[in-house]
Parts: sequence; C-alpha cells; structure tokens
Amino acid sequence: MLHELAQRALSVGKRVHSETAIDAAGASVVSVALGMAERKLGSLAGTTAVVIGAGAMGALSAVHLTRAGVGHIQVLNRSLSRAQRLARRIRESGVPAEALALDRLANVLADADVVVSCTGAVRPVVSLADVHHALAAARRDEATRPLVICDLGMPRDVDPAVARLPCVWVVDVDSVQHEPSAHAAAADVEAARHIVAAEVASYLVGQRMAEVTPTVTALRQRAAEVVEAELLRLDNRLPGLQSVQREEVARTVRRVVDKLLHAPTVRIKQLASAPGGDSYAEALRELFELDQTAVDAVATAGELPVVPSGFDAESRRGGGDMQSSPKRSPSN
Repeated sequence: MLHELAQRALSVGKRVHSETAIDAAGASVVSVALGMAERKLGSLAGTTAVVIGAGAMGALSAVHLTRAGVGHIQVLNRSLSRAQRLARRIRESGVPAEALALDRLANVLADADVVVSCTGAVRPVVSLADVHHALAAARRDEATRPLVICDLGMPRDVDPAVARLPCVWVVDVDSVQHEPSAHAAAADVEAARHIVAAEVASYLVGQRMAEVTPTVTALRQRAAEVVEAELLRLDNRLPGLQSVQREEVARTVRRVVDKLLHAPTVRIKQLASAPGGDSYAEALRELFELDQTAVDAVATAGELPVVPSGFDAESRRGGGDMQSSPKRSPSN
C-alpha cells in the first residue's frame, strides 16, 4: 500500500507540474516585488543592490537583479562562505558583487538603492536602528533617492517600524499579494490545491472500493457453491438426463444466478466508494451470512477456481458463466 501511495503521490506531482505554473511561484514573488521596486525607483539599471540571505530565494533575487541591469550587488549572510559562493556566481554573470558578514548591514544600507531580504530568520534581521543609521549617513532625499526594501522573509525580516521612516519604502509579501501581476501565481496555487484534493478523493474512493471487493468475491463464491451443490443434487435425483440437457440446465442456472448478483454487486461497489461505505459491505455479509474468515481468506489468497460438480460436461471443460466465479478453500 505504501508503494502504491508513493507512486500516486509522484503522479499527482507530475500532474500539478504539467497543468499549472506552480514551479514559477517563487520567481513570481521575487519578480513582482522587484517590479514594484523598479516602479518606485524609475529603473534598477545601474543601482546598488543588497541581497540579505544566500539561500534559494536570495539566489533567485540575484538573478532577477542581474537581469534588471543593476550596477553592483552586495550579498550578506550569517554564513560568510555561502555569501561568497553566491557573490562569485553573480560576478560570473558579469555584475560586480562582494560578500559581507551580516554584522556589516548598517554600513551597507547607506549606499544601497534596493534591498532584498529573504533569510527565513525567526526574528527581524533589518532593525530600525540599522536603517536609521543608514539614512543619517546617506542624507537621502525621498523624492530623488528613496531606499526600497523588499521584505520577502517568512516571517518578516524587516522591523515593521522601518516602514514609517522617511525616504524608505518597504515592499512585503502582503503588498506583493495585492499586486495584479501576482494573481496568476495565486491562481496556480489554487489550481494545484484542487488537483491534489481531487486526486486524494479519487484515491480514497479506490481504497474503499478495494476494501469491499473481497466481500463481493466471497458472495460470488457462496453463490457458486450453492449452484454446484444444487446441480449435483439434481444429478442424483435425475440420473437419466442426457448430456445436452445437463449442460443446458447448468448454463441456465448459472446465468440466473449471475443476473441476480450483477446489479447488487455493482451497486454495492458504488455505495462503498462513498465515505462510510464500509457499512454496506458489512450489511452484505450479514444478509448473506458470509463468514468474515472466508472474506479475509479471499483478500489474502485471491480468487480460487471452482471445483467442478461433475453435473455437466461443460463444467469439465471449464465452460459456463459461473465457472469464472471462485470457490472458497475447503479449509473455510
């Protein structure tokens, strides 16, 4: 069951990948935030950017900043080695970059035009004091050179009080979600949720139907046993029946039983697919006095062939409609 569930999960993942653009969700957050920053600054070309955090989102931010034509990128991270690796990749793409320890943040902010923070820290890494110090050192003019800070951390990387400072414009995840260009990403997330929900429901239906199958099989086994017993009894009472007559009687009896069982067994599978459907299987076992041990044996061993009664030549050849119905093990 675990293997089947794992395979189903992989299949659902592939479906979400092929039917939605969920893979681009992370890129959308970064691109929308930087698009908002670009509108505020007029252009990102030639600006000085600071990326706080050298993880996946930090690397993605660096890619977008590089494509936007920024003039210089400074990467800050708690682990200097990770910051150095990202800075090296940025330089390889043709943009000057340097790596700094996170404790250099206040000094770096003084020269920055746009900041992208995405560390995943549990508390803010960009403090009110850091930004206040940077503003004092740079002597910015809000109209000509505002400081744009994109806070993409979850939870937030930037102290909320920073947004109230003059010359500072903070873009956070909430503001990104209200951007029209971000709606496509939200729609993809919702579409992915619908796909997963539908696949989970389908899987549960299949599991419920699989659980009732042994009961249906046991019922058909019981019917096959009754048919074979009655045919054998008829053979003992009417030994003079010709072979053709025996075969016709056997076929007729089996067809009648098949037709009587068809509708209820199909219906019980349909009912079993609904939540709480196992109660229908239990009712079926009660109505036809099916031994739970026999049902469990069917689930474990699978369907077993019918032992021919010897009543008709067709049964000896393996023909007849009920011949496909399995017979319970003698031990049951």
